[in-house]
Amino acid sequence: MNLVIDIGNTALKAAVFKGDKFVQHASYLPAQAFRELQKLAKRNPHISHSIISSVAGADKQLIKLLSSKTTLLTLSHKTPLPFINCYTTPSTLGLDRIASVAGAQKKFPQKNVLVIDAGTCIKYDFINQKSEYLGGSISPGLMMRFKALHNFTERLPLIKPEQVKVITGDSTKNSILTGVVLGMTNEIKGLIEQYRTKHYDLKVILTGGDADFLGRQLKSSIFAAPYLTLEGLHEILKHNVRYKKGN
Repeated sequence: MNLVIDIGNTALKAAVFKGDKFVQHASYLPAQAFRELQKLAKRNPHISHSIISSVAGADKQLIKLLSSKTTLLTLSHKTPLPFINCYTTPSTLGLDRIASVAGAQKKFPQKNVLVIDAGTCIKYDFINQKSEYLGGSISPGLMMRFKALHNFTERLPLIKPEQVKVITGDSTKNSILTGVVLGMTNEIKGLIEQYRTKHYDLKVILTGGDADFLGRQLKSSIFAAPYLTLEGLHEILKHNVRYKKGN
């Protein structure tokens, strides 16, 4: 059994895998994380390997716990990957993007895949049918756009996301909604179409915290993968276990 941990800015997400089967998933606030992971480890005594990905570095106490109970891999830009990384500045590439690409390759091997991760930022990542990760793009996420309009103007209110059914907003609130939501969905649609002009067989995966909201708004045949990052981390862990055995 393997334990996968993704430490973000606001929460820690963990998953237990048995073989390739996703058997348990949990999300914790930072203050709860160590205590809850202790409980998770006790409930799953057969966990042999683990991997941690963290945006700001993992807690030393957590590292000590996992190192004592498992063979621990801490993901970094030097970690061997199950795909070819063609990014020209690999040291600046987000670990969440690396994990998402690994998950995409697992779901659609030897295919052209565009991953759209809709969270704090919206990240687009492309891996081709030769398992070459070529990069992508980053733009402001849904709430970042709403907050920017509120924070950088004198009178525009902070609006919460709602589904949009019209093009023309008939109030300030609806004008902001149409501008942000339709602007973002049309950005996504436009980038997908540009990729498809070059890769007609393109597979598209939508993941991230705003994926459900945007999926309803887009109304297109995009593959939803809410646990893509965790699944990708598991693929990286398995790749490194095989790599070490090969050596």
